[in-house]
Amino acid sequence: MSWEAGRLDDPRWLEEGDSSGMLRAVASSAAQIRTSYRAAREAGVSSLARDGRPRAVVVAGMGGSGIAGDVLAAVCGHGAPLPIVTVRSYRLPGWVGATDLVIAVSCSGSSEETLAAATEAVRRGCRLLAVGGPGSALEAIARQAGAPFVPVASGGQPRAGLWALSVPLLAAAAELGLLRVDEETFETAAGRLEEIANRCRPASESFINPGKSLAMELAETIPMVWGSSPLAAVAAHRWACQLNENGKYPAIWGEIPETGHNQVVTFDGPLAERDIFADEAGRSLRLFVLRDADEHPQVAKRREASVRLAHDRNVPVTEIAAEGTHPLERLASLIGLGDYASTYLALGYGIDPTPVSAITELKTRISQ
Repeated sequence: MSWEAGRLDDPRWLEEGDSSGMLRAVASSAAQIRTSYRAAREAGVSSLARDGRPRAVVVAGMGGSGIAGDVLAAVCGHGAPLPIVTVRSYRLPGWVGATDLVIAVSCSGSSEETLAAATEAVRRGCRLLAVGGPGSALEAIARQAGAPFVPVASGGQPRAGLWALSVPLLAAAAELGLLRVDEETFETAAGRLEEIANRCRPASESFINPGKSLAMELAETIPMVWGSSPLAAVAAHRWACQLNENGKYPAIWGEIPETGHNQVVTFDGPLAERDIFADEAGRSLRLFVLRDADEHPQVAKRREASVRLAHDRNVPVTEIAAEGTHPLERLASLIGLGDYASTYLALGYGIDPTPVSAITELKTRISQ
């Protein structure tokens, strides 16, 4: 597989290469927010507040569904009056009990890890909210437990439905008084994603298309994606996952200041060196810094120093600042851009971004 930047401005190539429609799925992000907010209201997430505020919120989910829990924690931020924990496995922590709220999220409604966690939550007497595919095993668990269930259309890949999966969690958290978010806030975030979709549309040429430009910067590098706040770190994690799944491409992610205690040392390693006289260019590090307005002052200093350190060692750096005021809007601005960049990266390499054959094969092997 070879990288060819010219593919990104070839409409026929983009249409044929993206045969399963990942670009269309990414462009649906704004519509997902609006549709999922209505679905959450109709499903009665407000009923979760009848018994008062829980001791903790535990989100059970895998892959693209699990990131919904990270989105919830990031948007609630440091002001959250209770712990918000994401569990990516079969078992709930031992301390989870009847005073806690468990939110089971599965786009298909059939992820075996999430079903196991939801079943355990019911057995322990936890409050439960389920979000997933209609008519699924997850819905059956919720209905049997008398718990609210928010249906999510599961026609595509779970990673392409991040906002459909995340919005019900945010709506539930608002009902519990964990954050301030209303219909206007959701509409503002949807508007931000629509703006990104317009700027990153396939017909927009690379020199003015931020999604394509980012793909060109990512190509032939080993990307390290750092977030300058917990919110930006969630976006960095999402970038890495999307590069893995859409681009079939390795990526490293982290949060400042933690990266200053480990990952920064790679600037002195063999992958940071670029031989400009080599017959064939090797892949080397490139640092992507996702910046958030809500930075701790010391984190800002570490970010600035890290960027200078990278420049001093000839490691290329790309900095991207979150846009908007509300945490949801800022997070959407960072995630939306990364979703497009990872998709265009795949297409520039001649890879269909949608299939995840290795995951499918792994599931098949463990089911035998």
